[in-house]
Amino acid sequence: MLVNGKHFRTVWFEDGRIKMIDQRLLPHEFRIVELDSVGKAADAIRNMTVRGAPAIGATGAYAIALAAIKGDRIPQSSETLRKTRPTAYDLFHGIEYVLKAMERNEDPLKAAEEYAERSVEACKKIGEYGSSLIKDGFCILTHCNAGWLACVDWGSALAPIYFAKRQRRQMFVYVDETRPRLQGARLTSWELKNEEIDHSVIADNAAGHFMRTGGIDMVIVGADRIAKNGDFANKIGTYEKAVLAKENGIPFYVAAPGSTIDPSCDSGDKIPIEERGEEEVHFVGKERVTPEGSQARNPAFDVTPSKFVTGIITEKGISRPGK
Repeated sequence: MLVNGKHFRTVWFEDGRIKMIDQRLLPHEFRIVELDSVGKAADAIRNMTVRGAPAIGATGAYAIALAAIKGDRIPQSSETLRKTRPTAYDLFHGIEYVLKAMERNEDPLKAAEEYAERSVEACKKIGEYGSSLIKDGFCILTHCNAGWLACVDWGSALAPIYFAKRQRRQMFVYVDETRPRLQGARLTSWELKNEEIDHSVIADNAAGHFMRTGGIDMVIVGADRIAKNGDFANKIGTYEKAVLAKENGIPFYVAAPGSTIDPSCDSGDKIPIEERGEEEVHFVGKERVTPEGSQARNPAFDVTPSKFVTGIITEKGISRPGK
């Protein structure tokens, strides 16, 4: 991504440390944080300094490499990382990628760098394939953030939009705010503004209105884990957008690299769903919006059945779910 004319990746390894953009501070402050231990990397994943399945996967890969460099116990380091975000399959994929390289006596840092590069190339291909779906003048709905910030580079759901822009097609993007952490309002809008792509942030519950009144031509979302049958988990609220798109005859696409597909998971019923702390619902920023004593539930993801998915965009092309 370009920030003030300079290219950045979301996460990388430099000078013996994991470096990443602190996504908690955006859009108001752009800051790079440096992590010099597995514990700090795990905290960064858990508290969403870094977020988005592919970016988390690269962070897990780099963290295992860091553990090897520092002489930490690898089994314990792996377990610490695995416990941070249970839904995102890329995290487990990235960890295993480096562990298997170490079993072959290969350099763990080299393996982690290779994993990150493969992720970048996969997302670039997603952009190339997905851009063919976007016609000039399209209005597109997104949910959460599946752009530059969610991946090492390029993004997943936003990559086709960025490629279409580079092919001089005009489009307009409706950005779901994505409660409770507002990744759409804070992050996707920040990316689109930097890319000079026309967009409007909308309340999550306004999407159905724009679908019914003919304001949306297609929906593209990311994924945190895709089952073998095409069911997938993504940020909470994705399921209802898919149902509304089906009801209104709007194509609904999922964009994710192959590292997000869990070959051991037969269906969405098997995907573990992370539930985060109540405070994310009780507070907007520093202001509490619920009465003291009220309880809240905070599932971070939901599962969308494959029957609502028009196609899945990966680095290998566009396919029907389960095919």
